[in-house]
Amino acid sequence: ELLDAFKEFDTDQDGFISYKDLGACMRTLGYMPTEMELIEISQHVKMRMGGRVDFEDFVQMMGPKLREETAHMVGVRELKIAFREFDVNGDGEISSAEMREAIAALLGEQLKAQEVDEILQDVDLNGDGR
Repeated sequence: ELLDAFKEFDTDQDGFISYKDLGACMRTLGYMPTEMELIEISQHVKMRMGGRVDFEDFVQMMGPKLREETAHMVGVRELKIAFREFDVNGDGEISSAEMREAIAALLGEQLKAQEVDEILQDVDLNGDGR
């Protein structure tokens, strides 16, 4: 994926892309750099790399950024999976009974109704009991 994005912006196929194309190249990979990040990267590339980046430098630059994005995406995916597992009846909500079952499965023991209610109060932002 990195190589494909790099090649797309290496229009003259000389193995380099211009600092001017870095932002667009990053965006094709799904990374949305802030304006400040782009300024910092551009200055770094202009000062230290002659205004151009080869593929190896591009990978070093993008690797950590993509790992952060991927870690966030994995976390969201895992939360959605956990929610679906907790939502036994599939109604899109986790009831106190479903929460009690989920906690028992996770902890391997039953909690008292009051303990489950306290947990629900902490996570039930709109106060509807689900």
